[in-house]
Formats: sequence, C-alpha cells, structure tokens
Amino acid sequence: MDWTHYRFRTVWELPAPPADVYAVLERAETYPRWWPQVREVRPVDEHSGVIRIRSVLPYDITITARAARRDPEAGVLEIRMSGDLDGWARWTFAAAGPGTRARYDQEVHVTTPLLRRLAVPGRPFFRANHALMMRAGRRGLKAHLDAV
Repeated sequence: MDWTHYRFRTVWELPAPPADVYAVLERAETYPRWWPQVREVRPVDEHSGVIRIRSVLPYDITITARAARRDPEAGVLEIRMSGDLDGWARWTFAAAGPGTRARYDQEVHVTTPLLRRLAVPGRPFFRANHALMMRAGRRGLKAHLDAV
C-alpha cells in the first residue's frame, strides 16, 4: 500500500439549484470568503491558480490547480493539481429535490517530505483533517448561498 496516496469522496446536500452551486464553485478565487480553510487563492491565468489551504493541523498545503474540465451542462468541474499534492479533484452536481447534491472526488499523492515521513502514523489525522475541512466548506457554502 502506498501510504502517501489518498482518495476522498464527500457529498454535500445544498439548498440551491445546481446552476447556482456550480456558479459559486467554479470561481475558486472567492473560496476564502466562505471556506475558512482556503486561506488564499492567487490566479495565475484564466485556467489556473495557486491555492493555500490550512485546516486544523499546523501546516499549510499549497497547490497549483489547473482547470481540466468545466462543463456546466453536465454539472462537472475538474482540476489537475500539483505542488504539495499531485493529482486531481472533481465536483459533480445533480438536482436533488429543490436543491443540489454536490459530490467531491479527489485522488492525490502527498509530495512534501515531512508529510511523506509522517504518512503511516499521521494517516488517520490527515483523513480527519480533510473531513473537518470539508464539513466547514459545506457550512460556509450553504451560508454563502443563503445570503446571495
């Protein structure tokens, strides 16, 4: 088993139509306004940017994200990432009653030397850190959608 490889899946139920959720999530530069763990997003060009993330554990993750797929009709947003994490992440959106079911899938390899050394003992903490970040993101996005 490669202890530096992670797969995550998170599902958010949100009280807004898929097009509204898509419109917010396609604008990563706004994430720091409503997602507390996304500390900074610096656009590089219209298709990529540098993102700095910090959750509960005392370290920052910095990645360069590049748009791989933007398909509002299919309800798909996908990025490729490099930096402290190498891999991909994808949002898929579907109507769920009056709202949206947003599914987040991510597959990455950790590249930073410290986090690689801590891969085995730290794995449960890293997974919990990710889960906490995603919960806070859902709360923040829901509040943002309610305010718009």
